[in-house]
Amino acid sequence: MKELNDWLPITSNRTAKWWFSAFHNVTAMVGAGVLGLPYAMSQLGWGPGVTVMILSWIITLYTLWQMVEMHEMVPGKRFDRYHELGQHAFGEKLGLWVVVPQQLTVEIGVNIVYMVTGGKSLKKFHDTVCPSCQPIRTTYFILIFASVHLVLSHLPSFNSITVISVAAAVMSLSYSTIAWVASIHRGVLPDVQYTPRASTQAGRVFQFLSGLGDVAFAFAGHNVVLEIQATIPSTPENPSKKPMWKGVVVAYVVVALCYWPVSMIGYWIFGNKVEDNVLISLEKPAWLVAAANMFVVIHVIGSYQVFAQPVFDMVESFLVLQMNFKPSKMLRFITRTIYVLFTMIIGMTFPFFGGLLGFFGGFAFAPTSYYLPCIIWLAIYKPKRFGLSWFANWICIILGVLLTVLAPIGALRQIILQAKEYQFYS
Repeated sequence: MKELNDWLPITSNRTAKWWFSAFHNVTAMVGAGVLGLPYAMSQLGWGPGVTVMILSWIITLYTLWQMVEMHEMVPGKRFDRYHELGQHAFGEKLGLWVVVPQQLTVEIGVNIVYMVTGGKSLKKFHDTVCPSCQPIRTTYFILIFASVHLVLSHLPSFNSITVISVAAAVMSLSYSTIAWVASIHRGVLPDVQYTPRASTQAGRVFQFLSGLGDVAFAFAGHNVVLEIQATIPSTPENPSKKPMWKGVVVAYVVVALCYWPVSMIGYWIFGNKVEDNVLISLEKPAWLVAAANMFVVIHVIGSYQVFAQPVFDMVESFLVLQMNFKPSKMLRFITRTIYVLFTMIIGMTFPFFGGLLGFFGGFAFAPTSYYLPCIIWLAIYKPKRFGLSWFANWICIILGVLLTVLAPIGALRQIILQAKEYQFYS
């Protein structure tokens, strides 16, 4: 087992510092979802929108703290992967079935959405820089974006993508800042309206539900948090939770600096006319919009890798332990190449960015980020009934379950509406 751990991408290198945790967490959290927040606000409206944003920030910070605490709750043992924690809480078999399908849905879902985002941002960059050029299909830009990952995916471990992750974290701050500063510079639209986007009552309800999913998607770093913590060295005197938590707090401050201004100012300026990616609403100045889109591309390259590493870890350990393959470079090369091509083809086939965000956001992100850590916490620590910890966890669970049930309904309707006008591989 030790030999396998020394080979697998999550546990092969345990030399990370606290600031590695900060960068990886920012890269995992502040994804392309931030650009969809003004659109989510336009679906939710001012009051509910601000409330949902604040609640999400507090709840996910609390559940992230729980996961960091639980990483080494058994002396001498580390839960380096989300499913290992699940197995400790629910038993060997059930733990796998509870965690793995959800975690894989999130990580593969994010990677597919990032394929689409990367391709669309490249296209926007191309169209902005050269408005008179021959238009090129989005499909080809997704192909270009994927080709970068056909190279980067062969970096062996989580720590080997640190440089990419640092660049990605810096970019996320940059394009978030550009998004709200350029919006302010543009000024409030003359005929701005903050009424619901849809004209019918049913439409408003469905859009509200979809908006919830968009916000859930924006807070989805939990699926890689134990894997990030696994890269930090740990001793009984200096457990990894101290540097990890320091990094998480820094990351969450950056998240607030990115999310609040973009969502509030984007909605304030454009009202219900805002696009599902706020950068598309900003037409001028052209050079700034082009730069912001390039920043998005660089950031999404880093984010894709942060979410892909745990998938590689899972697939490679399954092939070695269950299928009796030898841990080799060839095995790694084939599995990772197939994975990148798979996410690329799905992304090319279904590039409904907005609807996908809400659907994945509610369906899989809400459980793993909002309430699965609370359920595990209750199962393991068994806090006193009706005590503060008990209440806090149950509130998170109830709100999270509502999100899981309601958000995909709204998003599914949005995907169906978008699919009506869609031509394959356009």
